[in-house]
Amino acid sequence: MTAMHGHCLCGAVTVTVAGHGGFTGACHCRMCQRWSGALFVCFSAPASDVTVTGDVTRFQSTAFAERAFCPTCGSHLWMRDTDRDDADYDLMPGLFDDARHIPLTSEIYVDRALPGLALAGDHRRKTRAEYEATNPHLEGDMP
Repeated sequence: MTAMHGHCLCGAVTVTVAGHGGFTGACHCRMCQRWSGALFVCFSAPASDVTVTGDVTRFQSTAFAERAFCPTCGSHLWMRDTDRDDADYDLMPGLFDDARHIPLTSEIYVDRALPGLALAGDHRRKTRAEYEATNPHLEGDMP
């Protein structure tokens, strides 16, 4: 795989990814809905494969994760666990022209999706209860 190069809406932040997991995932939890306006879609890349240039604003959204955005144009950049330095980046695929070919392989909090946002395709799906049962560190989705 060749490196993917992406940038925010205004170009002030650039992101280069040398490697990624080859799939995207979608989340319909309330926090992701509030952050994105509808649903969060991302692909994961190891921290060692991600290079970021430009000023980035980080928001500690939970006790264990941050969300980052461009302070100039507000483009969402990533979500990332903060409890370890080598945590993967969950990057916004829209930043990268070459991410258009990465398939959707998982969708979580499907029972919390906003009306009209059912995603088509044959991929894994989990409800809120199913996802939280396998991720005990979560305190539960927002109301």
